[in-house]
Amino acid sequence: MGGSKMPEVYDINVEAALTIVPTEAPIVSSYNDRIRPLLDTVDRLRNLNEHIAESICTATEAIAARMQEELLFKTHPLLCMIDHDIVGIPVLAQKLIQIQATMIGRCLPVIVQKINEKMETSEFELKKLPMVMTSSGEALMTFMNIIGYVKECLLRILIQGDFSEYPDDQSMHSTARLADMLSKFSDNLQAKPEAANEFLMDEIKVLEECKCIGLPNFIPRSAFLAILSQRVDGMHAKPVEFIREIWDYVEVVLSSVITKYSDNFPQIQPSIKRAGRTLITKIKEQSVSRVVEIVEMEKQTDYTCNPEYMTAYTQKIANQASFVSHVQSNYSNYGDVGISHLRGYNSQLLSQAFDMNVRITAYWTIVVRRVVDNIALYLQFTVKNLVNSQFQKEIVAEMVDPRGGGEVEKMLDESPSVACKREKLKNSIKLLKESKDAVAAIVYRNSG
Repeated sequence: MGGSKMPEVYDINVEAALTIVPTEAPIVSSYNDRIRPLLDTVDRLRNLNEHIAESICTATEAIAARMQEELLFKTHPLLCMIDHDIVGIPVLAQKLIQIQATMIGRCLPVIVQKINEKMETSEFELKKLPMVMTSSGEALMTFMNIIGYVKECLLRILIQGDFSEYPDDQSMHSTARLADMLSKFSDNLQAKPEAANEFLMDEIKVLEECKCIGLPNFIPRSAFLAILSQRVDGMHAKPVEFIREIWDYVEVVLSSVITKYSDNFPQIQPSIKRAGRTLITKIKEQSVSRVVEIVEMEKQTDYTCNPEYMTAYTQKIANQASFVSHVQSNYSNYGDVGISHLRGYNSQLLSQAFDMNVRITAYWTIVVRRVVDNIALYLQFTVKNLVNSQFQKEIVAEMVDPRGGGEVEKMLDESPSVACKREKLKNSIKLLKESKDAVAAIVYRNSG
């Protein structure tokens, strides 16, 4: 009892140490599941090594720990397969660290590349955001730039036919869409209308009402103009409907372009779009009035310098005598036209009615083409005028108050959405730079 006290040998529970749950996953556990058992074993060895380092304070304790370590390497199903020349926790740990470093080294270049790509994208997006404006002058200058960009875009897609900004959106290929709409309108206007009455009955009724005291072989001009007016009134709605459809389409195009170039300024975007709608509505009303004038002019006089009129008239009037003869001979049809209802009329009235029908048919082709041509020319002129002069002048007048203030002043207050986006991009760039530095440090440490 009085003898020297023997050094206390700590009983190290190896199995308990090996079952300690690691505080963090193995470094390369996500890279190769095939070595998962070996990596888990390494972590358990690491925990054991830490436990040994904390518990052993004397040489005796170290000897006991080494004995247990040797026993572990002899009995463990995985550790017993290791070459005896490298048995030992420090040696094994060093070897596996080298394996881990090699595997991580293969992944680091890809990680660095992705970090750089993400950082470049974020920096590009940050540069695209509008600058924070501090004065009315800066706001006005930015607003004028927006209007300039919109004007240039409208010039390309509405006049020049350049749709490179919208390669996949066919609705924005405006010159082609306008040409399609005009072609459809022309075909619709030139389509032969369904006859409301039987053949020549309209002409006969008008001739009956326009007759006067005079020579019997003269056709009153008032009768021809009356028939012409009926035809014009019958197609009057189509040009008006067409011009409204055109400007509705232009309004959609204008709104899309304004949205694109003012997207960074939501505080004034609704005001610019509203000013654009007001301008299109004004032009649409003017265009409707002009189209009505173009159509109404055709009712005022019967004139053309086109030689096709006389050519068509001469060809068709040659059948006049044959037609009258068929009616008087009690034929039911003349070609594919029924004529049995005309048997009760005298030959002079039939001749005049046939003559008038031939004249109006030959002239109507020219009238319809002239209406289409005039509307097409007016449309091109108006669209160019809108882009080149009216748009910028009208929008600026609507948005800028010469006495100061106006809608442009709203640009001085950055919208919450833009401010939030700016802050997120800055934080993202900062985090990416820190990640890049951390990866660089790992590369440097591994290379050393």
